[in-house]
Amino acid sequence: MTELISAGAFLVDVRTPEEFESGHVHASVNIPLDEVTDRLDEFSGKDHIIVFCRSGSRSGMAKAILAQAGITTVTNGGTWEDVKQFID
Repeated sequence: MTELISAGAFLVDVRTPEEFESGHVHASVNIPLDEVTDRLDEFSGKDHIIVFCRSGSRSGMAKAILAQAGITTVTNGGTWEDVKQFID
């Protein structure tokens, strides 16, 4: 995952806005899981995307939603703390 982050992967936190406000990865974008389908345009054209959440469950669902939409350059980063260790 370090290589993807270093290469400028699009970092997407799929937790709720309240969870995001309580702590998040610097340079990540908050697109809650329930908004992913409506915001697909924000994902298209990205070389690589890393999705993450509190436990890795919602990010797995987000990855599946994106794959169903034809966006296959997605990695489930697991928890936001897992991703944060590579950034901060």
